[in-house]
This record gives sequence, structure tokens and C-alpha cells, in this order.
Amino acid sequence: MRIACVGGGPTGLYLAILARLRSGGRDEVVVHERNARGWTHGFGVTFGEDLLDDFFRNDPAGAPALRRASRLWSDQMVRIGHLKPVHLGGKYGYSMARVTMLALLTERAEQLGVDLRFGSNVGSRDEIDADVVVAADGVGSRLRSARTEHFGTTVEPGENRYVWLGTDRSVDVFTFAFERTDAGWIWFYAYPSADGASTCIVECAPQTWAGLGLDSAPAPDGLRLLESIFADALDGHRLLAPAAGGAGASGELPWLRFREVRNRTWRDGDLVLAGDAAHTTHFGIGSGTVLAVQDGVALADALYGTAGGPAHARDRIAALSAYDARRRAQLAPVQDMARRNMQWFEHAGQRLDRGEDPVEFSWALLDRRGDMGRLHYRLHRATQIGPVRQVRRTLTSARRVRRAARRGERGATG
Repeated sequence: MRIACVGGGPTGLYLAILARLRSGGRDEVVVHERNARGWTHGFGVTFGEDLLDDFFRNDPAGAPALRRASRLWSDQMVRIGHLKPVHLGGKYGYSMARVTMLALLTERAEQLGVDLRFGSNVGSRDEIDADVVVAADGVGSRLRSARTEHFGTTVEPGENRYVWLGTDRSVDVFTFAFERTDAGWIWFYAYPSADGASTCIVECAPQTWAGLGLDSAPAPDGLRLLESIFADALDGHRLLAPAAGGAGASGELPWLRFREVRNRTWRDGDLVLAGDAAHTTHFGIGSGTVLAVQDGVALADALYGTAGGPAHARDRIAALSAYDARRRAQLAPVQDMARRNMQWFEHAGQRLDRGEDPVEFSWALLDRRGDMGRLHYRLHRATQIGPVRQVRRTLTSARRVRRAARRGERGATG
């Protein structure tokens, strides 16, 4: 079988890895990536235990390198101006520089004999000679756009503006920082991405964005303004612009509106959608990379059988249809949850303007997806007490170590 993945992000690369592994190296797998080798957007990605479980279960030989490159953050904190920070106990996760993750997946794909073609700008299914073509070419997928009517694509933009930045401050705690300005509230999400640097996503309502002049400020001026607003949360450290349009560039910072992509079907004959081409979820739930990799796993399961099971050839069209139906059904509630998360942040400024108690506001943030219960609320209140927080952190750490041992990690504690 010949498989072509259009898009060299986590979806395309991980599917390519699994296709080579599960076919015993028999299937020809090509990844077409329009950008040069080593180029990527953004700074870091964040994920939880599920992604590490997937890595170790599906590619035990390649997983340790990804785990070693992962940075553990063991707490979450909410800062509202100069008020006392609020702790979100029991929350931890991992992060990694996006460029590092792609480099490791690229190296592993090459080890397994995947044909990686950088600078290959594929615009339609007709340009590729393959039995299965995977459109993993992002939210603006050209392969999907050429058949929008068939896929039933809808793209709905959110209200808020956001920009994906970095900071040279090393953040060990996942931090939400909310600051009041004369134009309204603005906030960031910060988490570690690489040694000595962190990811910092800034978000605000469109009125605040325009009122602060961020809609027209040159990149250096925009960075300096944001640094002054978040001076306390950044502890005086600098913000870093992405490579395309960074500090010193003549253009503006790349402010965006989130776009929710949904599709009525993910399959058109032997062409299937995966990753952001198939679905998007608001960055506030931090699941984009996890879902992208899991799409690759689900498609490999459909084509070859599950990891550890008997590998055998399957009817391709039936397999793609099964992937479409099963994975799309799994993603629908996740996208619903992500939309609730997006809408919560679109109204965050109004809650803050009402003077809501910081602990109650932070609880609403924690439960913004609507998946928490009364017990979680009581634990949240108790977590604000130092000794209780330490006990909870210890229990969480023990649970994390046990899970790492179950998946076969050796000596990884941070």
C-alpha cells in the first residue's frame, strides 16, 4: 500500500511512523511538507499523560526520546493583577518546544524509511499517486478546500484576538495572568517550552485589542506594551515574537482569531482528513497536539489493526470509512467542550468587571468546560491552604510516577 501524508506536522509524521511499523516496512510512505526542514510556527505545545501513553504503546522504541524532551509543569496558578494568586491544585502536565517535537518525529520517521519531502507544496489530491492520501495540511487545508462542498466544511471564528508569543522567563507553573487596562482586560497563558524559555499566549476582547492600539502597533512597540502590562507576571522578563514577524520587524504582531473547523465527513474516496484539517479545538484546552497524534493512531488502527494486534491488510475504503465514522464521533463532544471553553474566555472580562472573588473566578476558569463536580469545588477551596496544597501535590506526584511505571518509563520523574 502506498500512503501519502500532506503536511509534516505531528499528525502526518506520526501516521507515517505507524504505517511503516505496522506494515513491517513493506508499505511505501511519503510525507509532503511545504516548508523547509526545521521550520515551524509557535513556541511550545502542552499535553497530558494520554499522549505519553500513546507514544509508549504505539512506538516503544521512539517514545523515550520524546519523553526525555518533555518538560513537566506540576502546578497551575491564576494571577489577577496585584491580588493574591489562586492555585489550581492537582493539575499538572508536560510541554515541549514544537520544533523539538517535530525534529524528533522527523528523525524517527527517517529511521523507519519514510520518504520525507520538504518544500513539496501539494495543492490537490490529483497531484499525488498513492492508495491513501491524508490531508494533514492544517486549518487552511488546500486539499480540503478544493472539495469543501463534499466535506461539508464549516469555519466559525471566535470573537477574541490572540497572539502566540514566547518569553525568556523560565515558567515552572502553568500560569494564567489577567491584567486590567484602560481599554479592558487582557491575559496570557504561560507554560514552559524549552530550557530557559516559555510559551506565552496573549488574548483579549477585540475592543481591548483595538483600544490598546495593538491592531496597528509595529511588532517591537506591541511587545514593549505587553511587557509593561504584564511586568509583574513576567517578573521583568522579555516577550519574544515568533520568527515570522518578530521584534524589530516592520510589520505588526501576528494577532489571530481562533477558527473552529468542522466537517460533515472526513473522507472522500481515498482522501481523508486529519488534524486541524479535520477539526480544530480552542487553544484554551491545550489539546491540539494530542488530538492530532491520536488522529494518526486512529487511522493506523483502521488500516492495520490496533498496536500489538495481528497486522494484516484491510479493505482500504472500508477502513477509511470506519476511521471517518469513529473518529468524527469521538471528536464531536471534544469540540463542543472546546467551544464552551472559548466562550468562557470571551466573557472573562465581564466576570472580572463584576469584581468576582478571585477563588470563585478561578473555580469558574477551572470548570470552564463544564466537566467538574461538587467534590472538585471543595478540593479547589481547600487547595488554597498551603499544607493541604502540599499534600495534594504529593499525592498527584505519586499518581504520576505510578502511571509512568505502567507505561514502561525508566527513571523519568521530571
